[in-house]
Amino acid sequence: MIPAQHRSAPRPLGPVMLDVAGLVLDADDRRRLLHPSCGGVILFSRNFESPAQLAALVASIHALRTPALPVGVDHEGGRVQRFRAGFTGIPSMGSIGARWTRDPAGACRRAELAGHVMAAELRACGVDFTFAPVLDLDFGRSEVIGDRAFHADPSAVTMLGRALVRGLRRAGMASVGKHFPGHGYAEADSHVDVPVDPRSLKEILACDALPYARLAPGDLAAVMPAHVIYSAVDPQPAGFSSYWLQEVLRKRLGFDGAILSDDLSMEGARVAGDVCARARTALAAGCDLVLVCNRPDLADQLLAAPLPVVDAVGARRVSALRGRERPGVDPAAYDLGRLQASAGHATELRALAAE
Repeated sequence: MIPAQHRSAPRPLGPVMLDVAGLVLDADDRRRLLHPSCGGVILFSRNFESPAQLAALVASIHALRTPALPVGVDHEGGRVQRFRAGFTGIPSMGSIGARWTRDPAGACRRAELAGHVMAAELRACGVDFTFAPVLDLDFGRSEVIGDRAFHADPSAVTMLGRALVRGLRRAGMASVGKHFPGHGYAEADSHVDVPVDPRSLKEILACDALPYARLAPGDLAAVMPAHVIYSAVDPQPAGFSSYWLQEVLRKRLGFDGAILSDDLSMEGARVAGDVCARARTALAAGCDLVLVCNRPDLADQLLAAPLPVVDAVGARRVSALRGRERPGVDPAAYDLGRLQASAGHATELRALAAE
């Protein structure tokens, strides 16, 4: 039981997004999530046993604070789908994009269905947003991206990304485009290395960044920058670079949504120093929220350090990540079969994916 004072006391959102240990909140989870620096929660496969358990976990997170902490998950489809049992298997974005050349309209239909089904199922469990769509281009160079990307053509990625976002929105879910300005050309995996992309700014803007240029003004609620160094442009990875985040993303591309760092515990972030230096640099560069995942020790270090207060503009941007309610769907009485029937698209999506 959450004490009444914790449920009712207003606690403005902080600048750090954290994970939790298991299927229910433990004392350490609650301590971290109640900390003034916490501003959101990301879930992983270890937090999932069943749709009903997930709905209860998310409800307990939302009940901790006022305003409620937004809850997100990496639920892209294909090999990156955190919740499986009881959820529709979403096809990889690459498999959707493979249809683009012969049937652009059909590919867009599949992308919109994928977005609608994944969002309808996640929202029924209370999850606010997913870290999708992936807007990287598939240059055939990056194994960590690979079929997570829709296509090699930036126009195809733009149209398919917009269709997926449209499906998410129809089910009441915000979107996060990633990994700005593009992770598809760099070969190294930023989870375990520091990727470097040597191309010029002109080339990146004319290719990788085009989906952001076309989607940033109104389609995306948030953007996640890449832990990639674009060495001809800035010595810092994009997520720590005020040039990429302020000059390019905000000013040149007109993006006014939230900027969420990639996980600061990843190897690609180590060039910015220890976890506290990483957080401060990312926030100073323009991130509204910084993620620390799978390292409770680093989370505690960061929560013990002084961090900037989220201003009114940042709070508005992050608040836009909260999911909208769907009339007629009761997360406390979650029934996947009934939900899929009411959504009307899961069966169609599976049939289309099998073609």
